[in-house]
Amino acid sequence: MSKAICFGSSFFVILMTSDLQKPIWRGRIIRYAPLVLWIGVILFLSTSQASMSNTSRFIRPLLEFFFPGASEETLIIYHGYIRKLAHLTEYAILAFWAFWAFSNSNLKNLRRLWFVFAFLLVLLIAVIDETNQSRLTSRTGSIYDVLLDAAGGLIMILVLRVWRVSRAQRVKNNSS
Repeated sequence: MSKAICFGSSFFVILMTSDLQKPIWRGRIIRYAPLVLWIGVILFLSTSQASMSNTSRFIRPLLEFFFPGASEETLIIYHGYIRKLAHLTEYAILAFWAFWAFSNSNLKNLRRLWFVFAFLLVLLIAVIDETNQSRLTSRTGSIYDVLLDAAGGLIMILVLRVWRVSRAQRVKNNSS
C-alpha cells in the first residue's frame, strides 16, 4: 500500500516500508545471500587452510581406506585429482548460485543475459582466488586452475541454459 501526499504543484508518493520494501529486500536476500556466502567459501578455500598439506589430513585417510595397497606416489596423484575436481565443483556451484541470483533479478538485462554475467563473475572470482593463492607460501596460483575453474562454471552454465530452453519449449508445446 502506498500513501500519496500533494504539496502545491509537486506530487510525492511515499511507499510504505512494511508493504513494498520488505518483500523486495527479502527477495534480494534470498537470491543473493547464497551467492555471496559461496564466494566467501571459495575465498576461504584459497587461504592456507585449504593447502594440500591441510587437506591431506582428511583426504589421505579416505584414500588409504579405499586404496589400501596404493603406493605413496599413487595416493599423492589421487589427492591431486581430488583437488582439481574440487576446482570444477566449487565453480560449478558458484555458477549455479549466480544463475539463481541473476536469472531472477529485477534488472531486465541481468535477467536476460544471466549466463554472460554468471560467467564473468566465475572468471573474476577465479582470478582473485588464484591471485590470493600465488601470494601464499603454502599455495601456488596457476592460470591452469583459472581455466579449470572457468570450465566448471561454464559446464554448469551450459547445463542450466539447456535446461531452461528445454523447459521453455515444453511449456510452449503444452500451452498450444
